[in-house]
Amino acid sequence: MYEGDREAVLRIFEAGIHTHQATFEQVVPDWEVWDRNHRQDCRLVAVLEDKVVGWAALSGVSERCVYAGVAEVSIYIHPEWQGKGVGGRLMEKLVAESETAGIWTLQAGIFPENMSSIKLHEKYGFRIVGIRERIGKIEEMWLNVILMERRSKVAGV
Repeated sequence: MYEGDREAVLRIFEAGIHTHQATFEQVVPDWEVWDRNHRQDCRLVAVLEDKVVGWAALSGVSERCVYAGVAEVSIYIHPEWQGKGVGGRLMEKLVAESETAGIWTLQAGIFPENMSSIKLHEKYGFRIVGIRERIGKIEEMWLNVILMERRSKVAGV
């Protein structure tokens, strides 16, 4: 991911917001906020037909040193490119880069309605570890989040 990709990254994020199945965010943050909230490494974009069609990035889960090897996955695909293998290619590369960066646990919080995301994560070694019931609201509707995680077989061992 390069600085020139930021407008496309934020547009794709906005499309995810509008689905009400990808994030609790209600507005797209400005780039400085997005940049601050994501690790500087492990940021990827998928480019097809000279367009950014998806992105993946990791966020730290805590400032505490004991969680230095734990990161949360964000992966967003432009609606026109969903179901075409873009997510799988991004996830495969993101997992590899995370292990190189010493990440021993990847986690993801996914709305139960987002079955394609759940299946994508399962395909790349994530397992469901729990359900966080009524953890947040969108437009006054309580939502659950499925908590998934993937443990590295090489990093942090």
